[in-house]
Amino acid sequence: MQKKKVSRRKFLVRGGLGTLGVLAVGTYVMRSPIRRGIAGALNTGETPYMGNTSSPIIWFEVTTENTIVLHSPKVEMGQGSFTGLAQMAADELDVSMDQIKVVHADSASGNLDGFATGGSTSISTLWVPLRELAATMREMIKNEAALKMNVALESITSENGIFSSDGKTMTYAEAVKGVTEWNVPDTPALKDLKDYKYIGKPIARVDLKDKVFGSPLFGMDATMPDMLYGAVVRPTLIGATYVDADISKAENMPGVVKIVKEKDFVGVVAQSYTEAENAKNAIEATWQVERSWQTSDIESMIEVGKGEPFVIQKQGKSESILEDSEDTITASYKSPIGAHAQLEPNGAVAHVEEDKATIIMSTQVVKITRDEIADRLGLGTDQVNIVPTFLGGGFGRRLHTPNGIQAAVLSKAVGKPVKCFLNRQEEFQNDTFRPPTHHVLKGKLNAEGLIEALEHNVSSGDVAFGSPMVPRIAEPILGADLGAWRGGMIQYGGIPNFRTISWRKKLPFATSWWRSLGLLANTFAVESFIDELAIAAKKNPVEFRLAQIQDNDRGFRLKEVIKAVAEKSGYTDEVIDGRAMGFAASTDVNTPCAQVVEVTVENNKIKVHKVTCAMDPGLAVNPDQVRAQCEGAIIMGISASMFEKMEVENGALTPVIYGPYEMAKLKDAPKEIDVVLLQNADFPGAVGEPPLGPIGAAIANAVFRLTGQRLRELPLKLS
Repeated sequence: MQKKKVSRRKFLVRGGLGTLGVLAVGTYVMRSPIRRGIAGALNTGETPYMGNTSSPIIWFEVTTENTIVLHSPKVEMGQGSFTGLAQMAADELDVSMDQIKVVHADSASGNLDGFATGGSTSISTLWVPLRELAATMREMIKNEAALKMNVALESITSENGIFSSDGKTMTYAEAVKGVTEWNVPDTPALKDLKDYKYIGKPIARVDLKDKVFGSPLFGMDATMPDMLYGAVVRPTLIGATYVDADISKAENMPGVVKIVKEKDFVGVVAQSYTEAENAKNAIEATWQVERSWQTSDIESMIEVGKGEPFVIQKQGKSESILEDSEDTITASYKSPIGAHAQLEPNGAVAHVEEDKATIIMSTQVVKITRDEIADRLGLGTDQVNIVPTFLGGGFGRRLHTPNGIQAAVLSKAVGKPVKCFLNRQEEFQNDTFRPPTHHVLKGKLNAEGLIEALEHNVSSGDVAFGSPMVPRIAEPILGADLGAWRGGMIQYGGIPNFRTISWRKKLPFATSWWRSLGLLANTFAVESFIDELAIAAKKNPVEFRLAQIQDNDRGFRLKEVIKAVAEKSGYTDEVIDGRAMGFAASTDVNTPCAQVVEVTVENNKIKVHKVTCAMDPGLAVNPDQVRAQCEGAIIMGISASMFEKMEVENGALTPVIYGPYEMAKLKDAPKEIDVVLLQNADFPGAVGEPPLGPIGAAIANAVFRLTGQRLRELPLKLS
């Protein structure tokens, strides 16, 4: 129990979108300047942590073995955040890395993140609050030690989980033994960066051993006693609405426990996975389908110029300059529908009892999942406990979790635990896809060979809008989908005249968050076009960009990564021994990243041999993990830029299995990825998504130098 005490600590909880309601009341928000101001703030700001930081008790647990358990509200999906969080906590707790263990906080603990695990925010948003909580917890334990050791509080020192004073010692475990009421003191001053033992160091991952030895960590590993298996009949066509189902063939099949018919789905509960799948396949569901869609229909829908434009960025008078000039250069670019294609399909193990429910599942949105399941079951949120697991690939796919609702409904129907997962085909068909995009860019050079005016038009399906993470009020206020234009704003503020226009389209299938949101497609278009302008100006593409970056902190950091990657890679425009280099750069939130790729063409196929990446994430809590994130993002970006593409055929999204859905293989990975880290800020910034930005454009720019072909459509294929 915690004895509440008034604290002087102030926890400011304010979401980037939380300000929108105030703006809606106090301002005429339909005016473009205000919309552009909001868009600019969202483009450069980072979402603050929006969970409970009022007490360390729900975050930390001291064990009898004198170790500390950190209950993390952020989910580990392979990005290494548990290790970074452990480093941050260990330094302020004065314990060794061996003494700290990180686990997922279940929703019943009260340690809930009001946002999600996503947006590259796990480390950056917890940088201050987690260290404050750890330091406060250390002082809480120290207070108890002072009482038990009968020494002055000021005389106590701490190291490796042991307090010392006047020749006396006491472990943290001994200090907390028998304590039932806690006083929460004022937050102590945090240590100087130079005094940290672990922050900034390449510490081995805390989850390494469990993964090497195959410990059950993931959602698919989860079991419960007396567990049954579920399967849900899912649509195969775009826009299909469930009407009814004939279950007569399935009811008496081997192993079937119950067929569950709901208003929006029909499912099976059986003794085994195979029996549940067999019975599901025997159910004849009736679906209402309005139209048989084709890829050409979708491509036509998202053409720039169709729909309503929203000017999200503007400086100067680019529109009149570009319209009146005969020297305007114009180009268009496209990107396709992209699947998440994560290794582990979505699913859950649910046990719904009379007055409570326990759900074990892979989710990036623990609080939202809890609230949705509670609403469907008619329970209070305090009666539903979501137990998060490690994610076998997230990438934004697990920001939508209706599968948890379905598992819970099936469990309630039979009164036993039910394990219900999508199969691979269902996972592809019912994905929340990366939307296709169309871009039209226009530019004009001045007499000095620099950009006088630039305009980027981007048309895309929704990314953020429609997600339970984004309040409905955001749509009329912003107009343009903030996820769709991510990475699409002009980052070269030294250009005197520029505009970015977003064209929003609501597509007939689910589109939503995909790692880096619109960054990959938008940067591909913008940085490819910047390369075209540099060639038209007969200038080196690196120097061309450097000359047009604004002189402010954001511009300084972008310049530094560009110069660093050019120097490290030895960038040249020349083709040497059949190998060419391509350059591109982007700034995602506040993390600038620049990349140089080296490519050859073999049998009319592009081969990436080396990628040099320079990134400035600010303070790197774990430099090795930051480099690993760069490497992973680059490989994922190569896969998306060169191989991945979903089609629409006769109303169905296809392909629906690995293989036909082409992805990068081991042979397609560059033999060398060289990462240079700059740290021009004393706090950590975004890491997981920024390296996805430049890779597509960098490859396309290299291919042009090598072949003379300007590839303007993803995936990149030579004619």
